[in-house]
Amino acid sequence: MSENVVCTGAVHAVKEVWEKRIKIINEDLKRQKEFQQKLVRIWEERVNFTRLKEKVTRENGRVILKIEQEEWKLQEWQLHRTGLLKIPEFIGRFQNLIVLDLSRNTISEIPRGIGLLTRLQELILSYNKIKTVPKELSNCASLEKLELAVNRDICDLPQELSRLLKLTHLDLSMNCFTTIPPAVLNMPALEWLDLGSNQLEQLPDTIERMQNLHTLWLQRNEITCLPETISNMKSLGTLVLCNNKLQDIPLCMEEMTSLRFVNFRDNPLRLEVTLPRLESTEEEEEQELFGLQFMHTYIQESRRRAGETGT
Repeated sequence: MSENVVCTGAVHAVKEVWEKRIKIINEDLKRQKEFQQKLVRIWEERVNFTRLKEKVTRENGRVILKIEQEEWKLQEWQLHRTGLLKIPEFIGRFQNLIVLDLSRNTISEIPRGIGLLTRLQELILSYNKIKTVPKELSNCASLEKLELAVNRDICDLPQELSRLLKLTHLDLSMNCFTTIPPAVLNMPALEWLDLGSNQLEQLPDTIERMQNLHTLWLQRNEITCLPETISNMKSLGTLVLCNNKLQDIPLCMEEMTSLRFVNFRDNPLRLEVTLPRLESTEEEEEQELFGLQFMHTYIQESRRRAGETGT
């Protein structure tokens, strides 16, 4: 009986030793596998980088990289409709890039290394699947044009982007913005902004901060009213507000002498306004039915009715 007990105890002891060894071996194998995967990623980047360098040619004084019928220029990269899933981390090594156009792919994120491209002037990432924008993008001090249209899920921008002092053109159309981000309101050089096809319900009173803005696209939102401060946007020349829920046009917009084009089409405005007939058929055809003349006529009618009510 005692011999059986000793034998059983010995078996358990041996079993525990081997289980510990197997566990240690498995952990070592796991670490080795992770290390190998890391090495593979590093070498893949190095191989890719080497292949890129081998394909560099010069054409008309410009350095060009050609890959399978696509052209990646070291100053200007354009890669469309390739199903690209991510921007490689080594993108920051190409610090001479001026234009980076990766629109119409399936990119889901922007790497933080993008901030190393301090000479970049144009970044075009429209028609992708991006959800967030890294604050490191604010380090692209030379950026003048940023397009993030039709990513559909971007709903905010980091406040740090207000440090893009040279940015003049910003396209955020067809995303999920419910208000104009503070970062946008504080971009000092912004001249052209498209926030069409979002979910904006109102414009902030601080919209007047954008004193250099000359073009503002706000079509296909849920905007119900306009702030009085919009009349302080002295540089605004084009304002598109079609397909919203506006019920009125502020009287103060009569003071916006810089406006050259407006569009109020497809809004449930409370007043029905008929524009005066023009002398020629050609002039009638060219007349913008919900444009600048419509706006002024609407405001005049509002004043007239307010006067009648006052008396």
